[in-house]
Amino acid sequence: MAQSYWGRLILAAGMGVVMTACAPHTPDTTDDSINPDTAGPTDTAVAGPDVSAFLQGRSLDEEASRFTVMVGGTEIGALEVERSETGYVVDFEFRNNGRGPTLDETIELGEAGRPVAWRITGNTTFGNPVDERFEYIDDEARWTDTTGSHEAAITDPAFYVPQEGSPYMMAVLARALMQTDDLMLPAIPNGEVRIEALERVSVGEGETAREVTAWALSGLSLNPSYFLMDGQAFFGVISPGFAILEAGYEADDERLRGLAADYAANRYNEIFGRVSHDYGRPVRISNVHVFDPSIEARTDRVSVRVEGNRIAAIEAADARRSGEVVIDGAGGTLVPGLYDMHGHMGEQAAFLNIAAGITGVRDMGNNNEVLGALVARIEAGEMAGPRVYRSGFIEGRSPYSSNNGILVETEEEAVAAVHTYADAGEFHQIKIYNSMNGEWVPAMVDAARERGLRVTGHVPAFSNANQMIAAGYDEMTHINQVMLGWVLEPEEDTRTLLRLTALRRLPPLDLDSAPVQDTLSAMVERGVAIDPTLAIHEALLLSRNGQLAPGAADFIEHMPVSSQRQAMSAWANIETPEDDANYRGAFDQVVETVQRMHEAGIFIVPGTDLGGSFYHHRELELYQQIGMSPSEILAWGSQGMADYLGVGDELGSIEAGKLADFFLVPGDPTADFKDVKTIAMVMADGRVYYPAEIYPEFGIRPFTDAPAVSLPQN
Repeated sequence: MAQSYWGRLILAAGMGVVMTACAPHTPDTTDDSINPDTAGPTDTAVAGPDVSAFLQGRSLDEEASRFTVMVGGTEIGALEVERSETGYVVDFEFRNNGRGPTLDETIELGEAGRPVAWRITGNTTFGNPVDERFEYIDDEARWTDTTGSHEAAITDPAFYVPQEGSPYMMAVLARALMQTDDLMLPAIPNGEVRIEALERVSVGEGETAREVTAWALSGLSLNPSYFLMDGQAFFGVISPGFAILEAGYEADDERLRGLAADYAANRYNEIFGRVSHDYGRPVRISNVHVFDPSIEARTDRVSVRVEGNRIAAIEAADARRSGEVVIDGAGGTLVPGLYDMHGHMGEQAAFLNIAAGITGVRDMGNNNEVLGALVARIEAGEMAGPRVYRSGFIEGRSPYSSNNGILVETEEEAVAAVHTYADAGEFHQIKIYNSMNGEWVPAMVDAARERGLRVTGHVPAFSNANQMIAAGYDEMTHINQVMLGWVLEPEEDTRTLLRLTALRRLPPLDLDSAPVQDTLSAMVERGVAIDPTLAIHEALLLSRNGQLAPGAADFIEHMPVSSQRQAMSAWANIETPEDDANYRGAFDQVVETVQRMHEAGIFIVPGTDLGGSFYHHRELELYQQIGMSPSEILAWGSQGMADYLGVGDELGSIEAGKLADFFLVPGDPTADFKDVKTIAMVMADGRVYYPAEIYPEFGIRPFTDAPAVSLPQN
């Protein structure tokens, strides 16, 4: 998925990233190392009532000029709008987790409120410069973005969707759509955009009380975006994790985010009803090879019988019993479910991970309440999604804080946060983040040990990996967090983008030097694991404007055009040939360091911080560069991670008695790992999903057909 505004900003503010389509920049509510989601012309808005009742309200002249950007109730920035004679001048900026975009827009409107000129300058969350231009003259549209310069003949009404626009783009678009008969317009460069009215919503109280209309905007991302209008006047944007609201209405944040969660839940409930198959009788997958992690090889052709949510038997390829549903494996390979060990789960990620054969995700930091509700729905069988293994996110309060989990200001509060997570009984580890005071970590580790929790995390600012290893970390999060200690000065602040941009200092580093060897030896001696998140480092260090990101090459043609557009954008600011060489050299050093860790016996944990799905396939594929074979990767990514999470007796392999989590690929991924990217069927907790049914719900073209299914006659 291409790195979208919503995913890019909300994920990006953490070095956790997620790739998606073109939508307005909005805050990142996830984590960490670097941090995506996508959109397409087939995404479906929540059905709403007749819109005519909702077009009345305030005029454009009554629109506010300032809007507050909030994440989880915390103010992190602002959107400011000034009317001009011909359009608008917009300033947009926020900072979450020490980073965020800065954008200046000038929009000139023409007939029916459609832009005829648009200029956007500034920088993206990770520092890539923005200089986007659009103009429409004499039935010809011309635009320049990170993919290059383009032009197209446009004879019918259409709306330019910017690559790097602010959220105010939704207000401009909404007013243009309100002037159409069907609330729909073709989009430039491609696709279409449309809005649907959902309901009237009360905001404010006392003298400020009023009603606004909630709208769903489709065509910008894989899912609708929800925004609020008072007639022609923009009021804000809402999502479960963040909101942008008219200044003075910040107190409505939590309630309005809850409404967005309800709108999204309704959409996902409808999708779940269409794509989830509970056949209510035994299911047999016939004529398949089974990948066996214990021998790192495929078996001869067999059939697998599932009763309820457990594997009942492994039998002959053509075995049959009466009353079974038979899914024809057609000689393909049945692979145990995979685990993305660095996720930040949301509803979209839940569906797309299932479609990608990822039946387990370790969540590494989230809005605890929102994630808890999602997990409850998955476990109740009301929502598609992987098994979720939760980490208790603990962050120090500072101007650079990531606004997730529990924020603390003292050592006592930090230790209390550990006990809070232990008391909840839903978390298997704590995760420590950048703004934490490193001196508090030993006490936090002691509390975690006392309560039976593991400890992982970033290296707190002004500390280094060796100190965290000595303090008792069980696992280090992100390879950059380890390697920065070899190139930074003690006073340099990693709460900022420096923890990413300083990676360009890595090329001259001697990996045989004492500092490097001391860290690796300490990890070996203390049994400390590493969650490198290779794919996100590849995206940060190797993506370039105008070039297809290497990690997206195998799936991007299946994504909507807007996603393809975003996949040709750099993340970092690559200004000179020297910058280009240094970032490329940094990725070479990252790969070699992970290879040395592997050879030294340091346990590696594969995770993406990119939303999993297609990127987890890429994450696993990259480990071939450190010498691992496809079979070794498959065994490690399934049974190896189940064992690491302590659930290997029930999950991780396809054996009689185990829970039924596996997926079917037509080819042989032990011979060519890329075959794991083409999935025909997934079984998760005994429920069957066909990716060919799931992907169109998100505007994604399927990678292969669903297998033949025979239902019993009786």
